[in-house]
Amino acid sequence: MSPKHFSDRAMWRQSTAASNTFVPPFWRDWLLDRGSLTERLIHASDGQFKVEVLSQSLQRPSLSERRALSLPEHRLALVREVLLHGGGVPWVFARSVIPLQTLTGRLRKLRHLDSRPLGALLFSDPTMTREPFQWACIEPDGKPLSARLVPLDKRAWGRRSVFKLSAKPLLVCEVFLPSFSLQDVANNITTSHAYD
Repeated sequence: MSPKHFSDRAMWRQSTAASNTFVPPFWRDWLLDRGSLTERLIHASDGQFKVEVLSQSLQRPSLSERRALSLPEHRLALVREVLLHGGGVPWVFARSVIPLQTLTGRLRKLRHLDSRPLGALLFSDPTMTREPFQWACIEPDGKPLSARLVPLDKRAWGRRSVFKLSAKPLLVCEVFLPSFSLQDVANNITTSHAYD
């Protein structure tokens, strides 16, 4: 039996006024921000931002991901995993699950993002809508989030939401890695808030 995927191990909570009180203020600010995370990370890193593609392939999404997208059990999707680096440090692990029926018509271009950030495309699309966030605190259990990531040794905060482009869905999950919460990173981020 294969090990449980991190998205199935996490307890995803709907973002509500009551549930959000469990999230520390620093993380609440990042987890519940409705703007472009890509744009915010670019500012927080003083422009030293990079997308590292870990993998991209057709896969069967995890149970939790299928439920979020209302996908049948055996339906495949394009799964893209990347690291978002700020100042040369991996800050965020992002996993996008794009159902095959979404990758039709003009959205075929999502197959060929390469190292371009998905967020930039999503937030520039006039048809984009976004469903409410879910958030989770992912406890360290010695298992990596991705085959190319070292196991988490500290808890990590993550969020996910279903986007729709021309009413076609895709799921984006973003996990803030322990290296993101270092004091100098936090100071950098506070300073960069001037752009808001």
